[in-house]
Amino acid sequence: MKLQNLLLPASFATMALAGPISYGICQSGCAGVVVACYSAAGAVFGTVPAAAATAIPALAACNSAFGSCSHFCASVTLLALTP
Repeated sequence: MKLQNLLLPASFATMALAGPISYGICQSGCAGVVVACYSAAGAVFGTVPAAAATAIPALAACNSAFGSCSHFCASVTLLALTP
């Protein structure tokens, strides 16, 4: 049996990361939650609220939660291997 007949199929059997697709799904979930959080605080995500002084504590909490969620997505998708 030739060596190349063994190596060619083995080269296709590599391990894949769940990365791009699961990371995108997770980040979409985080974005949906932060938009809802901003809406509950009376602001629109990605804009500067008119009453910035009153909304800042609530928006800071939304931003902190968004950062934690994004960090979670990055950690989980790096560890999630799919055979």
